[in-house]
Amino acid sequence: MSTAAATATLSADLRIADPRWDVLGDVEALAARVLNHAAVEMETVGEISVLLTDNAEMHALNKQWRGFDKPTDVLSFPSDGPDIPGEPVHLGDIAMGYETALQDAHAMGRPFEAHVSHLLVHGFLHLIGYDHIESEDAKVMEPLEAKILAGLGWPDPYATGSYTGGHHADETGED
Repeated sequence: MSTAAATATLSADLRIADPRWDVLGDVEALAARVLNHAAVEMETVGEISVLLTDNAEMHALNKQWRGFDKPTDVLSFPSDGPDIPGEPVHLGDIAMGYETALQDAHAMGRPFEAHVSHLLVHGFLHLIGYDHIESEDAKVMEPLEAKILAGLGWPDPYATGSYTGGHHADETGED
């Protein structure tokens, strides 16, 4: 890893549209810590936008952009805009739904902070071009998620709970 990448940070514009996210305490600090760690690990610089919202908005976004008529925990929208010389590269947007994320964390017996950290890392990797729909792609993306989360002190999310045995995305609108 280069020194520049090790010291570079990711600029994240966080919008909290649902006050229940405050259950995490300083959610801005959590998001900054997780996303900056992921950016350093992946030697990526730039800026992203993060929306922390509710199931109703996630349902609308999932239906509009993916054609799935239900809420989901996390959506990523990689930027397809041109780079502007002298400006940070906008990598894209991540949206997360409170109720689904919390329900999933409880169902898997995981601390909410750990699951949110995983969803942020997962969304970030999508922004920089990783995917998991095909099993061969999942074999690349999932170990990266686990490595980044380990650096934050969280266990491998694919080694325990409902993720055991393979990736968790499918064509049902869950991601």
